[in-house]
Amino acid sequence: MERKAPPGRPSYKIASIPADGIGPEVVSAGIQVLTTLAQALDEFDLNFEHFDWGSAYYREHGRYLPDDALERLKGCNAILFGAVGAPDIPDHISLWGLRLAICQPLQQYANVRPTRILRGISSPLSNCSRKDLDWVIVRENSEGEYAGHGGTSHLNEAWSVATEVSIFTRHGVERIMRFAFEMARSRPRKKLTIVTKSNAQRNGMVFWDLCAVKIAAEYPDVHWDKMLVDAMTTRMVLHPETIDTVVATNLHADILSDLAAALAGSIGIAPTSNLDPTGANPSMFEPIHGSAFDITGKGIANPVGTFWSSAEMLAWLGHREAANLLMESVENVTETGIKTLDLGGNNKTVEVTERVCQEIERLVKEKKG
Repeated sequence: MERKAPPGRPSYKIASIPADGIGPEVVSAGIQVLTTLAQALDEFDLNFEHFDWGSAYYREHGRYLPDDALERLKGCNAILFGAVGAPDIPDHISLWGLRLAICQPLQQYANVRPTRILRGISSPLSNCSRKDLDWVIVRENSEGEYAGHGGTSHLNEAWSVATEVSIFTRHGVERIMRFAFEMARSRPRKKLTIVTKSNAQRNGMVFWDLCAVKIAAEYPDVHWDKMLVDAMTTRMVLHPETIDTVVATNLHADILSDLAAALAGSIGIAPTSNLDPTGANPSMFEPIHGSAFDITGKGIANPVGTFWSSAEMLAWLGHREAANLLMESVENVTETGIKTLDLGGNNKTVEVTERVCQEIERLVKEKKG
């Protein structure tokens, strides 16, 4: 599920949007690691263009993005995103003003969240080994519960009404199902779990199920099953070894992937890819941990989620070997006990970053002989 690198010596323009909270800290760490990797391998070039879009920009301009933001992003090969959200701005304004304002118009409809237990990190699940928890959660990223349809009337009156309408289109559901089946097919176990809630949501979720059955017929080599979302949370905790690839709606996958990250050790290690599988628009890569204002400026933010997201970006651009080398470096470091507070360690963001950079240089030197 990745693209081929162009011939010759590739050069990529990467949009950097650190945004809010710990976003600037972890994006800076990610750029440092990516730059070290690119220079050590000497196989491709990465050029970063920095954008100051975030809550500070919103306070100054009354909006999160300038009018030409999307066109400027379309001139990039990929986007490295930090986090959005600030204590003084309602979350629905910041989320819809920046992140969703990029994902939806750029047709980044496939949100991919891999989860596994990295070396040196323990799961809170007793007796859960690395081989028991190695998942990919595919989240529909363009419609569903986050389609933005609905409204509020008679606000502050006793008869106030608010509606939030989930939108499921055949086009949207079938394309994410096909993407998920392709993802499952590309993995050794060729297994897909389709998450639903059609026992209670008898329109949109029943439609989701019907589309799933139709697309499944195209993939006879993929074993698939269906789980209600509430039962899926139990299965993730009690029987993680039975899960491989998962596809779920915008809301359900959002929740399940946070649980998955916690079960793998910390939400601080979890990556996200927001993909336009057609390649018509740049895809966006980000850690899932959010802006985390409670630890902003303390130098203890976990950069691993950004490192992993950066590796996913390299793989998407067609540099799987470089991506693997980056993740090997990260796991070699975590295995030695170099970890931030959320993982039970006492190392600062800068210490983890420097150690990963050193390990990249060591591995590349070893690789080159």
